[in-house]
Amino acid sequence: MVEDLKIGSRYDGFLFLAESARNPPVLRSHRHVELEFNMVAEGSITYVVGGRRFTFRKRSLLWLFPSRDHQLVDRSADAKYYVAVFKPGLIRSACREPRYTALKKRSFAGDDVPHSVLEPAAFELVKRTMDLLLTDGLDPDLLNREGGFGAVSDFSFEHGDPDALNAGLRHLLLTCWRYQETGGVSGAAVPLHPAVIRALDLLGHGSWGGSLASLARHCGVSEAHLSRVFARQMGVSLSRYRNSVRLGRFLELCRGPSKGTMLENAYAAGFGSYAQFYKVFVQAYGAPPGTTMRHKG
Repeated sequence: MVEDLKIGSRYDGFLFLAESARNPPVLRSHRHVELEFNMVAEGSITYVVGGRRFTFRKRSLLWLFPSRDHQLVDRSADAKYYVAVFKPGLIRSACREPRYTALKKRSFAGDDVPHSVLEPAAFELVKRTMDLLLTDGLDPDLLNREGGFGAVSDFSFEHGDPDALNAGLRHLLLTCWRYQETGGVSGAAVPLHPAVIRALDLLGHGSWGGSLASLARHCGVSEAHLSRVFARQMGVSLSRYRNSVRLGRFLELCRGPSKGTMLENAYAAGFGSYAQFYKVFVQAYGAPPGTTMRHKG
């Protein structure tokens, strides 16, 4: 799925700090024309790219190129990670020397997710640079609620100083790629079982309403086998992942044009009962949905 990030013409990209505690778990597989990198500030995040699982921890810098679908499938409860995206025009104007040629391509030769683990000094430098750029940005709660998910809302990224942001994004792009060149690592990939890939695909569309047993049948294996291999390879239980997908779908419906009630949206997202939805929501956000949704509105 090609995602339109709806970045205004004044901006060459965007930047925000995503946090598990307030960033909705939108887990569908997608790609976009912009180059993206993430830098993990706390905890860990897990992506699936090209049928393989990648888990990244603190100080990891990872690159997601435009041609590859990527799917965020799990985050630790304390995860905080910077998300920066760069429009093709910025890349063309900034990357003139041969050492930056790879950034102008739609895909990266070799590892599906090129990444590096920054040395502490480099990590702190990049972190301070990004924090400085965020000072004139939108409210962090708003960015976490809406940033990157413009396909289902009228949200568009804004910043108090577009010129400074654009200059900062250019500097970040070149600086971080130099760190990638000198400190790139490999070995984070875990090849996934075909049944796990199929389950991710079926659940990732947000429309799966059947039981785990019926999901397993569609994947060609038993429920016990699918649950076991999914948990082993993904590091998260199948039921927890399904509930995260449902919660993400619920939040999308709440932001969408239909404006259904909370109960209607919970059922439409695939929850079997309001009690189940309530339990999952409180586990994710630490507060009842009524209180949290009023605060977010």
